[in-house]
Amino acid sequence: MSRLSKALVLGCLTGISGIILSLFSYVFILEQNIGLDLLFKLRGERQPPPEVVVISIDKVSALNLNLPDNPEKWPRSLHARLIENLVKAGASVIAFDMIFNEARSREEDGLFANAIAAANNVVLCQIIRQESMPFKKPDESFARVNIEKLVAPVPSLEKSSVALAPFPLPRVPINVRQYWTFKRSAGDIPTMPVVVFQIYALDVYEEFIRLLRKTGTSGTDRLPYDKDELIAAGSVEKVVRNIRELFANGPLIAETMLEELQNSETLSVDERKNKLLRSLIRMYRGPDSEYLNFYGFPRTITTIPYYQALQFQDKPVVGQKHPDLAGKAVFVGHSENLRPEFKDGFYTVFTQPDGVDISGVEIVATAFANLLENMNIKSLPLSVHLSIIFFWGLVIGFIWRFFTNTYALTGGIVICVLYLFTALNLFADSSLWYPLVVPLFFQAPLAVISAVSWKYVETNKERQNIKRAFSYYLPDEVVERISKNVTDLGSSSQVVYGTCLSSDAEDYTAQSERMNPRELNIFLNRYYESLFRPVKQYGGIVANVIADEMLAIWVTGQSNAKSNNACLAALGIRDIMCEKSNGSAYLPTRVGVHSGPISLGNIGAGDHYEYRPVGDIVNTATRIEGLNKHLGTRILISDEVLNQLDGFLSRELGSFIPAGKSQHLVLHELICLGNECLQEQKELCGLFADALNAFKQQLWEQAAEMFSDVLKRFGQDGPSLFYQKLCEGYMANPPVESWSGVVRLDKK
Repeated sequence: MSRLSKALVLGCLTGISGIILSLFSYVFILEQNIGLDLLFKLRGERQPPPEVVVISIDKVSALNLNLPDNPEKWPRSLHARLIENLVKAGASVIAFDMIFNEARSREEDGLFANAIAAANNVVLCQIIRQESMPFKKPDESFARVNIEKLVAPVPSLEKSSVALAPFPLPRVPINVRQYWTFKRSAGDIPTMPVVVFQIYALDVYEEFIRLLRKTGTSGTDRLPYDKDELIAAGSVEKVVRNIRELFANGPLIAETMLEELQNSETLSVDERKNKLLRSLIRMYRGPDSEYLNFYGFPRTITTIPYYQALQFQDKPVVGQKHPDLAGKAVFVGHSENLRPEFKDGFYTVFTQPDGVDISGVEIVATAFANLLENMNIKSLPLSVHLSIIFFWGLVIGFIWRFFTNTYALTGGIVICVLYLFTALNLFADSSLWYPLVVPLFFQAPLAVISAVSWKYVETNKERQNIKRAFSYYLPDEVVERISKNVTDLGSSSQVVYGTCLSSDAEDYTAQSERMNPRELNIFLNRYYESLFRPVKQYGGIVANVIADEMLAIWVTGQSNAKSNNACLAALGIRDIMCEKSNGSAYLPTRVGVHSGPISLGNIGAGDHYEYRPVGDIVNTATRIEGLNKHLGTRILISDEVLNQLDGFLSRELGSFIPAGKSQHLVLHELICLGNECLQEQKELCGLFADALNAFKQQLWEQAAEMFSDVLKRFGQDGPSLFYQKLCEGYMANPPVESWSGVVRLDKK
């Protein structure tokens, strides 16, 4: 599989994993708790529309007005006075996020009701209460069912208001993120932000109805035609619910109205009214609940303390500037800094570290402002959401698998930052909520872990393959060391005590002349397969192979166990290579074995190194192997090797100075294991030792006769034949008087 294919596979798997994870509900909860909150915090505060104002019933107002902290005990005549001031200031609609379901004195309630009626733009709050009701089942048993019941203000206030609407919200510690536009469980009743927005948009109500009737939707004739008729009907919330029902039954109504608004030349609507119409249409076609697009921390929306609002028509306080309320929607309600038992705060993403929450009246004002701007938080359609998850997984997975870790890390960070930057800009500019948790906190780490793990497995597999390949050329411990630190390749060497075994095949040149290169290659592979077997069997390392020559080593550390192993391997080579019937590549082989200090390591320079032993011991072992030609033997070992052996039969062959050497060597022929020797071999060794002793005493004639007797008794014996000829030569031409019994050989 190519690198491109692997990158695409990992990308697809990352994308599919993200899709599967996104389908779990708990992941959506994480997306709300982490992703959405992170977008709000990164965006920070944003400017709320100036058309929204909050009048806060707070502790400062209670102190300035010398009133109790409990706003339920405040005289309702103050609310009447507040309404009068707000109407004089030009407020377009006034909404009380307060409960007035208990009657007070007739005078107080009367003043408040009269002010509400005179304003003709006041919306009061209803309460939704759950009640458990018994009902009889078909089996005559009883059960209970919870129903939601609307609790209205006292009758005089209800009759005076232009509309009633609830605004249910969950209590702490639930994080408030959404609000209901229409409460389906309570009969699809519109909530306060919707009702207030419809009243606020009365200026475009007639154009709205005209557009709605152009769609040909049945039932529009039962709707009030103009705003005066709507207000006179005394049930704005009922009309809102009817319009909502029309939009629910006609899914294409909203698109038709928006298209007509875009193309119509008959409607003379300024930009402000055009925006109001679009917001109204989108409100009615929207879902039952919307995500709140908070503007910031508490009091980000223009907030006026209650006591200051009462002073609008009084003599202005020096240094105090009254805000312009003309044409604005005003929300009146409890603030967050009253007595704890009357706290009206809600936990939101902008809850401050000191525990100060956004008050309920600010939340209803925020919901209204969102409808006005058409800036509710918009989650993506499921198909778009999953497409983004898959495409993101494809990209991030591809990057991490295709590029090296360094480039992948850089590219991954850059693309994650770009994704976050894009999601934040779309959130701030268009209120679009792009997922963050799955792409950034799941898919990105998954791609990193998967790609790194995959690469690690592949690298480890490649390393094992390389180690396996190197093991054909280098010792296992060397391969292991190089695999951990390749810098050791050119500098690693050590001086050790070892035993070297040098081998050379007889008649190789003649064999190679009779074969073509391919046949010779096959033959040599079979030959070395048989040659290496005893070396590996007895713990040796094949250090070098050149044509028909092999060099094997045993690192001994002054222990005779390794020298024993080298001699066992030599006997194994002799037995294999001297028997034509064993199925191996038949090529009689000569062996020389020597022990001593050697330098073991990597030899070479630049881009070429070889692992091999270096030192006089290696050269001497090769020279000893070459002496087999002269002596007619198969295995020669030095005195240094013999001194470390135990359990072998050997015979001394004398002292020699090989060609190219200056120091003499005492050599021995390795015959067999001591427990495998024949009586004939022991007798041969004894007779040969006597003859060699006569040779060392320069008794040439006697020695020659003794060697001749050995040949007659035991047949062809290379060393005896060698010394017989040497004695005959010395009889004709004796060596110098200083001769010490050392034989010098000038030819290899």
